[in-house]
Amino acid sequence: MRERFAVIVLLIVAIGLVAPVSATYVLTGDVLTPGQPLVAGAPQQIVANFTLLPTGPANFVRGHELQMQTGLTGAQWNIQVVVDGRDAAQQTASGSTAFISGELLSYPTSHDVALVVAVTGTVPATASGPVNLLLTEEIDNSGAVVPDSAIVISQPVLAATLPTGVTPPAAGQPATPVTAPVATASPAKSPGFELVTGGAAAVTAAMIRSQRHG
Repeated sequence: MRERFAVIVLLIVAIGLVAPVSATYVLTGDVLTPGQPLVAGAPQQIVANFTLLPTGPANFVRGHELQMQTGLTGAQWNIQVVVDGRDAAQQTASGSTAFISGELLSYPTSHDVALVVAVTGTVPATASGPVNLLLTEEIDNSGAVVPDSAIVISQPVLAATLPTGVTPPAAGQPATPVTAPVATASPAKSPGFELVTGGAAAVTAAMIRSQRHG
């Protein structure tokens, strides 16, 4: 009985030693270009900085990955892994989703590991509420999201109602008003035109009467 109990204890300890422990990563800063609020249909860039804070033997579980998503359209990604203050790996992607393998993030805890994520795209032209510029989640080796690993950066969209006669702007361009045709006023008649006409008619009538009586 004692031997069986000892074996069970050893198995539990062994599982605890080999079970991957999720790393903790925190957002240390972000920069928007241009600044907030967002403008619908306009180009936008966000650069986010993350620091990996290890809770196990490594800065990140090698079998896990980071999944990043953005609400910007036509998004282009530039992802830089920084180890001990030096660029260690770079990855690019396009589209609404990008992934970073744990192979690029897993270092012994004696190293400082950071992540710089730059996303460039366009704010959706139909956006009216907050837009998720960057959503980062850790995915385990079964494809599930690690609990409490989501970090989201969102910003509101500028609420602007275009006045009548103004067309929506193209991406990055100011709104252009529609020029309505200007009504051309009829040429003004010469002053005294009606008076001169009436006087001429009276003179003509008097001449006719004089000729008849003569």
